[in-house]
Amino acid sequence: MRRAQLSLSAVEAGVGVLLVFAVTTGFVLGTPAPVGDAQLDTYATDLGTVLANDAPRHGDATRLTEVTRSASGFDREANALEARIARVLPENLMYRVETAHGTLGYPRPDGVAYGTARHATPYGAVTIWVWYA
Repeated sequence: MRRAQLSLSAVEAGVGVLLVFAVTTGFVLGTPAPVGDAQLDTYATDLGTVLANDAPRHGDATRLTEVTRSASGFDREANALEARIARVLPENLMYRVETAHGTLGYPRPDGVAYGTARHATPYGAVTIWVWYA
């Protein structure tokens, strides 16, 4: 009984073609954009915790409560809030803080890893994003 054998050169050529196809497909399809980062999530959560416990310049609530209470409260506290965020976050991080009454920080770019945190106040939620500059 004779058995057919496949040439070793033909096997190597087939494996080579599959390898080239796999690498080409990887370049064509690309990789998904990074969405989240555990360290950045921690920075965002920590920033929210600090701001949720800070006393505002005016009023007797916390800083986050003051900026979610009303548009006038947001306008009154916005500069102090930005200065506080600049002192808390490392210099290599950028941020965006969003409330129902306004937004502070920078536009979040597409395709970068970021961390996010949401903090509830009696007057609404505050969403914080941080990413590497």
